Amino acid sequence: MHELRGNSDADLTSAAPPVAADRERAADVPEAGLPAAAGSASTLQVLLGFARLITLLAGLVCVWLFGPALIERFEYAISRGRQRAEMEVASTSLANMGLESLSKQYQMVSKRVGPSVVHISVTANAPVAPGDELTWRYRWETSGQGSGVIVDSGGFILTNYHVVQGAKAIQVSLSEGRKLQAEIVGRDPATDLAVLRVTANNLLAAEWGDSDKLDVGALVWAVGSPFGLQRSITCGILSAKNRAGVAGRVYQDLLQTDAAVNPGNSGGPLVDAQGRVVGINTAIMGESYQGISFAIPSVIAKRVYDRLKSDGRVDRGWVGVGLDDVTEAMVQQLKLNSTNGARVVAVYTDAASPSPAQQAGLQADDVVVRWNGIAIRDAASLSLSVAQSEIGSTAEAVVIRRGETLTLRVTVARRPVNLD
Repeated sequence: MHELRGNSDADLTSAAPPVAADRERAADVPEAGLPAAAGSASTLQVLLGFARLITLLAGLVCVWLFGPALIERFEYAISRGRQRAEMEVASTSLANMGLESLSKQYQMVSKRVGPSVVHISVTANAPVAPGDELTWRYRWETSGQGSGVIVDSGGFILTNYHVVQGAKAIQVSLSEGRKLQAEIVGRDPATDLAVLRVTANNLLAAEWGDSDKLDVGALVWAVGSPFGLQRSITCGILSAKNRAGVAGRVYQDLLQTDAAVNPGNSGGPLVDAQGRVVGINTAIMGESYQGISFAIPSVIAKRVYDRLKSDGRVDRGWVGVGLDDVTEAMVQQLKLNSTNGARVVAVYTDAASPSPAQQAGLQADDVVVRWNGIAIRDAASLSLSVAQSEIGSTAEAVVIRRGETLTLRVTVARRPVNLD
């Protein structure tokens, strides 16, 4: 027992140290494994950094490749949003501004005068060049076109003289669709006006307006057939008045507008905001519209129309002088106070049949400043005033002659036909 007990104690005693050693060795194992774990973490960090670098580079490449398009789309989105907001504001504002009524007025002007405007087609004998070998065998024909306006329900139409000049045949196309042959009732080259007549009744005539009451800046509409495009209407403003002589005819005293007028508009009406005729379109600057067009004022056109309708021609007053404008250089030389007036440059003399100016004692370098109480601006205004004077009447002319003011009485004669 004792030995067994001894053996047991000895065994127990000898077994304890190895267990402690094993525990120490077990504790040494983790210490030996630490360097391997740190290496793995470092490798992982390198890989993660590389992945981040790749991701960054890929992002930069994407930005470089797709960034401008994305930015552009973003800007478009912002622009569309702004435009959409502006559209909504404009829609609300327009609904409250009453511009629709203004648009309606434009439409009403067109409907008011449109049925009275006609398209004119002209067949004329074309001139043949002198010496042309075909001169003695043929006469060539050419076609022209223009516009006109019905001013009397009985078939009377007013247009430009140059539209029907040399006409062999004239066809008028009404707004309702009918095409009628027209004849010339009368013509007046001095104002570039002519009156036609078609065989028709109950036509829709335009209403006359008063061009003298039309102020510069007023809205006006030009109606006609530019380039053959029938029933065209354009709008502008009255740019100026009293443009005498710009088309080579001192008797016109034209209205200037910026309403678009082109070849084919000639003879068509210029109307006011009530659709009333305040002018007859007659000329443009250049070969096509450049922002400046001219119309014969209604106060002249109506007077000429009445005379052509009744007499077939227009007789004008005449005194027998050549006129020019007064320049700044002449003011001191002729002892004047301003450039207003018309300077007499020549007096027609004839011993057998003296002219009215010769009989009244008018002289070269006389400056006419008033005619029958009307102030004279320039040569064109005096020519117009004399032309409108009643034939056979005695007119009072206020003249400045070398600083002295004289009043002369001039008997108005009929303008010779060969001067038209």
